[in-house]
Amino acid sequence: MAGRLNGKVAVVTGAGGLGIGQGCALMFAREGAHVVGCDINKAAADETLAIAKAEGLSYESYIADLTDPAASDALMQYAVDTFGALHILVTAAAFVEFAPIEEFDYEKHWKRTLQGELDLVFLPCKAAWNHMKASGGGSIINFASANAYVSLPSGALAHCATKGGVLAMTRQLASEGAPHHIRANTISPALIVTSHTKERLDHEPGFKEMVMKSIMLDRLGQPEDIGYCATYLASDESSWVTGADIRVDGGATAF
Repeated sequence: MAGRLNGKVAVVTGAGGLGIGQGCALMFAREGAHVVGCDINKAAADETLAIAKAEGLSYESYIADLTDPAASDALMQYAVDTFGALHILVTAAAFVEFAPIEEFDYEKHWKRTLQGELDLVFLPCKAAWNHMKASGGGSIINFASANAYVSLPSGALAHCATKGGVLAMTRQLASEGAPHHIRANTISPALIVTSHTKERLDHEPGFKEMVMKSIMLDRLGQPEDIGYCATYLASDESSWVTGADIRVDGGATAF
């Protein structure tokens, strides 16, 4: 079905380069949405912008560090000023630190991961909230992880904690948003092939084999796998879905 998001205005954070954000941003625009894709990395943001413009999509690029609350506020205002409303928010921007607990530093690893995986969800959601209310409601899509449900062998203490936090935060957003017709849901991916994971998959001995052992299906996840789910959650097809988590993980959490 083409045009599933016709007329809707979406902000997608972390939209630059190969990744979940790019997959969602381009799919939304192809389905008729007006999209503002935000990234901190201009070169990566320009990659996505070039694809969108080559296809004639309604897409604008915005460069910002969204760990600054004022930057999140300015991003949402830009989307409303440019397209007149705000109906969809996807918080795909994130950064994370990994280390075994014996080496886990409070400032370098723990606090930085909380900023990269909780603040970068909370701040855009807060900034978008009143704009969505003024637009008659909307859909917030946050990302938890398979690692909110299952552990990794080592090094993911803060990552697992923050992704569990995203699940809880989004349930609460759903509760507070319901009177305003704001829906909030999470997607929990397993490992997806992105700019960040591709290097390890291609060059770290045994890494791809280890990942595949935890997946029932015979391939790795791609950004479009997440984009299909996000498009459903962004569309009116999911108008009775809120406070939910959808595991798009190749069966990884079913083992």
